[in-house]
Amino acid sequence: MIEAFSVADVRAAEEAAMAGLPDGELMARASRGLAAVVAARLEEREGMRVVGLVGAGNNGGDTLYALAHLAQQGFSAAAVHSASAHPGGLEAARAAGVALVPGDTEGWRSAVAEADAVVDGIVGIGGRPGLSDDAAAWVDEIPEEAWVVAVDLPSGADPSGEVPLRDAVFADETVTFGVAKPVHLLPATEPAVGRLTVVDIGLHLGSTFPLPDSRSSRFRGSAAVQIGNNVSLEDGTERFRPVVERLTFDDVRRLWPVPGPSSDKYSRGVLGIVAGTPTYPGAAVLSVLGALGAGPGMVRYVGPPEVQALVHATAPEAVTAEGRVQAWVCGSGFDPGSRAKGVAEQKHHVEDALASDLPVVVDAGALEMIDRREAPTLLTPHAGELARLLTRLTAGPDGPGEVTRDQVTAAPLAHARAAAEQTGCTVLLKGSHTLVVSPDRSRAVRAQADAPAWLATAGAGDVLGGLLGTLLAAGLDPLDAGALGALVHGVAADRTNPGGPVRITDVARRIPETVAALLRFP
Repeated sequence: MIEAFSVADVRAAEEAAMAGLPDGELMARASRGLAAVVAARLEEREGMRVVGLVGAGNNGGDTLYALAHLAQQGFSAAAVHSASAHPGGLEAARAAGVALVPGDTEGWRSAVAEADAVVDGIVGIGGRPGLSDDAAAWVDEIPEEAWVVAVDLPSGADPSGEVPLRDAVFADETVTFGVAKPVHLLPATEPAVGRLTVVDIGLHLGSTFPLPDSRSSRFRGSAAVQIGNNVSLEDGTERFRPVVERLTFDDVRRLWPVPGPSSDKYSRGVLGIVAGTPTYPGAAVLSVLGALGAGPGMVRYVGPPEVQALVHATAPEAVTAEGRVQAWVCGSGFDPGSRAKGVAEQKHHVEDALASDLPVVVDAGALEMIDRREAPTLLTPHAGELARLLTRLTAGPDGPGEVTRDQVTAAPLAHARAAAEQTGCTVLLKGSHTLVVSPDRSRAVRAQADAPAWLATAGAGDVLGGLLGTLLAAGLDPLDAGALGALVHGVAADRTNPGGPVRITDVARRIPETVAALLRFP
């Protein structure tokens, strides 16, 4: 799992680490790691000329010290720097033979134009979204063929990962230190990150370390006290929690519900599916295929007789008799406001599922029937459906009023959080990045980006819904089910036809072999 920690927590961990290290050691580790990555990229590209764009602060210091290391290794290095660049870094760069070019003189343009690699050290995780006019001018002159390495984050990107990109560096690679940050994983900013490389500098955000005395004294005598997204323990230590997580292939083995010798169809999970109508019968078939591919104990399809017949013709193992289920999937191919044949019956079945205490995946038309639910529930809207849901609840992140699809697309995390808080449900917001947001703010947001763009096709959500339902029926909680299902769904699409168009029925049929391959990974 990739874990991203908040800027405040990273700062606290850095301070804790520096307290036990010689002055400058943490920056020295960062600059050595950065230099090693840049050297490797120059060698891969048979380049010799590296130019750093250097702003104020420690980010610029990391860049200047890295340039000094590169100059000592024989690379031609230059730094286009601001007047307030890190003094120690400037001195080290000068001593190593780095050409120092003030960014307010004419010479900087020719320096940048000659670069084989450009190191973006303009601003770090303490910066604000957007670039100053001077910085934007520097960035505009980066040669198209140069390999751009951002230091910690692409300058101009929001460190929290929530403000959409405006004026920013679009890096080929971002080298960050210690741990990932939200900017690296969230959809508003990840497009600028490029390849992400994390350099170990000795931070321990996933473990415990002593709190400063002024803070630990506040918690004496208490077992555990919540501070933001962290937990302070009675022994005066603090454990940081990630704020964003991304499941990787290794996590599939840990989370996937694998049957054992004593398993039967009920212990593996029986999933009920309310999907499709005579108008949209394909949604039922696709939901059932998605569910069956994930390995349930049984799938019960509930729907009109003519749709049942189509389901049976495609998937004879599906059961159409009503009976015991352990989770529901509701809503695909269903418009609760329609007077078409079969809709009233399907609406009744959805109402029964939502009134039960069973886990439910709520998709498409059923989203119009949800207000608040206490039982485990996973809402799976796309941006337009989420906009309509929030408008109906009059509870967007900016307050009451109409919420538009464009607003959701511009700030997906804020809108998914608003829906999770208002409904009490976990929200899986579909898109090129899939966000899975729990109503419990202490749990990290999951951000998956496993699917090819070819998966943006009709029926993809139906297959995903069935897959997610199987995981809920097997006992996974909605957050884990959502992220794991999104990962497998995306990888199955990629395996169906790498780099080319996919038919969603083929994706559904590739789910079993995809799961098997991931369970064997690596």
